[in-house]
Amino acid sequence: MPWGLYLDVGIPAQVGRHVLPEAEESALRAAAAAVTVPNTWITLPMEPQDVAHWLPGGWVADEEESGHLMATDLRATNPMPPEGYTASMEIHDRILYVQVRDAAHTPAAKGQLALLGEAAVIDRVVTEQAHRRRGLGSFVMRTLADHAVAEGATLGILGATDEGRALYETLDWKRYSALADCIYRP
Repeated sequence: MPWGLYLDVGIPAQVGRHVLPEAEESALRAAAAAVTVPNTWITLPMEPQDVAHWLPGGWVADEEESGHLMATDLRATNPMPPEGYTASMEIHDRILYVQVRDAAHTPAAKGQLALLGEAAVIDRVVTEQAHRRRGLGSFVMRTLADHAVAEGATLGILGATDEGRALYETLDWKRYSALADCIYRP
């Protein structure tokens, strides 16, 4: 795409996401004009309240969904899953998926990673409610980072919610910008 990247998310609330690397009005308008499918998102680095006046009809800047652009210098830490949990990794279409399960093989946490040269983009890190506060989010993050470092990546990038930001900051990630999420809801 001439204005950024497109990711196929494939869930009803978010069928896909355009990611714009800069807060630029003409790029946002071009991306929005190309969208015909409801629940397609556009994410760009700026405050959500500042992007609303750039959006054409049918689009909303969703302040509840918007978050933080974060990055870190990656390093290997050789993480081990917390006691009572096991982890698995799979690669599909060049995306690494980490899944953590409890002793009953119930999904407990997960995350995914895509490599873009020396950058690693971490996404969709989630710990299930019943398994929170046990170190699983940190384990998933460190597992993804170790894989990225092994593949030659040096920079980690992610978009964080407010809750996720608190975790990532404990792992030496830094906030660089707000992220505005715009959603097509005609």
